Amino acid sequence: MFKFLSKLDYLLRETLRGLRRGGWMNWAAVSTVTVLLFLFGMSLQASWQMERLLTQFGSQLEVSVYLDPGARVEMVAPAVKKIPEVVEIKTISKEQAWKSLVKELLISDIDGATQQLEGNPLVDELKVKVHNSEIVPVLAQKLVKIPGVDGVQYMDEALQRLAQLNKGLSYVSLTITTLLTLTAVAVITTTIRLIVMARRREIEIMQLVGATTVWIYLPFILQGITFGLVGAAIAWLLISTVGRTLNNLLTSQPNFIQFLVNGLQLSPIQIFMLPVILLCLGGSVGLIGSLFAVRRFAVR
Repeated sequence: MFKFLSKLDYLLRETLRGLRRGGWMNWAAVSTVTVLLFLFGMSLQASWQMERLLTQFGSQLEVSVYLDPGARVEMVAPAVKKIPEVVEIKTISKEQAWKSLVKELLISDIDGATQQLEGNPLVDELKVKVHNSEIVPVLAQKLVKIPGVDGVQYMDEALQRLAQLNKGLSYVSLTITTLLTLTAVAVITTTIRLIVMARRREIEIMQLVGATTVWIYLPFILQGITFGLVGAAIAWLLISTVGRTLNNLLTSQPNFIQFLVNGLQLSPIQIFMLPVILLCLGGSVGLIGSLFAVRRFAVR
């Protein structure tokens, strides 16, 4: 146990020693990783929020099912309820729909308007709520085939635009993340390589006394991992600050904005997973960069 603690103490002291020698290059490596993980974290969070928003729109989405003039709601509604994707059904009679329409048109004489049109021109309607937006097109095809259903309407185009926007953001995020990852690895590799070159005389002495390659270069690898972890921590703090600021700005907005804010809230598991993902990615970038740096010297 004492031997293990001694080795651990040596590795930590050598890692801190190397970090002190890095100077401003340390800041260059950490800042590059921070920018990478901040943009990655924001894009990942935005992707999660967009998916939740699409799901929320789907759960709030009402598919309008219009019945044939001679069809009865009591005959059509049970068939609609049997469809697995249907969450809830709300019946709107043609009389209720006509009264609402006349009221919206600011017509005070309902009977007169009805007589002019020779009766109520509307039909009975079913408002159908679904689980999520992705199943709406399939559900619409099923509803149209039900006897007594004349037509179906839903917000297909708006939801498709949101889905396309989410997909486009994912592609842009992947491209930016890839480029910044390569940049971060290159900066960390250069930083570690300069530190190794500055301590070349010490490394040669350690090799002469029989120190193994792993024991010599492990502190440098730990330095690279430290760059990644520190960058991830800073990125997480920045993401949290931006999130709280936006949330405070949007809480005082109208009801529709409040609906969007609720849809943009992350789930507890996503809140937990985001910093874990950032730390893992940051540590991996630091590890890869440091391995590239010491590989050149270790193979000599």
